[in-house]
Amino acid sequence: MELQLALKAAQEAADLGRKVLLDYYGDLKNVQEKEMAGLVSEADVESEKVITEHLLKYFPKSAILGEEQAFATQEVLQAKSHSEGQWIIDPLDGTTNYIHQIPIYCVSIGLEVDGECVLGVIDVPSLGDRYHAVKGQGAFKNGQPIRVSQREKLEEALLATGFFPPNKEALKEQLDVFVSLIPQIRGIRRMGAAAYDLCMVAEGVFDAYWEKNLSPWDTAAGFVIVQEACGIVTTYDSNTYSPFDKSIIAGSPILHKVVKEHIHRSKTKNQSS
Repeated sequence: MELQLALKAAQEAADLGRKVLLDYYGDLKNVQEKEMAGLVSEADVESEKVITEHLLKYFPKSAILGEEQAFATQEVLQAKSHSEGQWIIDPLDGTTNYIHQIPIYCVSIGLEVDGECVLGVIDVPSLGDRYHAVKGQGAFKNGQPIRVSQREKLEEALLATGFFPPNKEALKEQLDVFVSLIPQIRGIRRMGAAAYDLCMVAEGVFDAYWEKNLSPWDTAAGFVIVQEACGIVTTYDSNTYSPFDKSIIAGSPILHKVVKEHIHRSKTKNQSS
């Protein structure tokens, strides 16, 4: 696949998704609960529709894995191989924020080719920001290069995480790590949109981010952006990360290691108690 053409298609698709989300913002008529998967609105559905249709105009043989399509069809989530790759789309990451009119929400479009994420575009409509990266070409915000934080001291670190209350065991694990870290750092933020958290890591605003029980569309684009910003992305168990994994640690090389160590200590403590 020609990645520059793919980037052009993804940027244009993000423009279309952005317009849908801005048009519906503050004027939703149909908000529903998805079992174990948060909220969905007409904005999510319409955004995914226009994004998907646009990408398929460029690459009709590509596969599409979109959040709303996957939920509607109960599609099994796994990496796939297609001649024109697989687009992994979150048409509205941060739906709860969006519904409550908190301006932290995103359009996230990632591209996977032969099992590897090679492109990411994340648009933040209410803030007017656009992040993108292509494998081997660096990471950018609004066309300007970005890089992960250079801070080295834990006491100077600003971290980010998220919580998944329906899974009580995972929630306890997250809270244990949170309690372990909070006395030693500058602060922790919970933004409510994993794609945006990853952009903040890539930009050097957050030094590290960790979370569990995410879906591929939450991280596919942001994963590429962090890596291209010279960041490190792994699972909790230090394995090479894939968006189809269920845990993620993303950060600058030094503070990624520190957060990973806290997670391991909390896990070991829980297993021995």
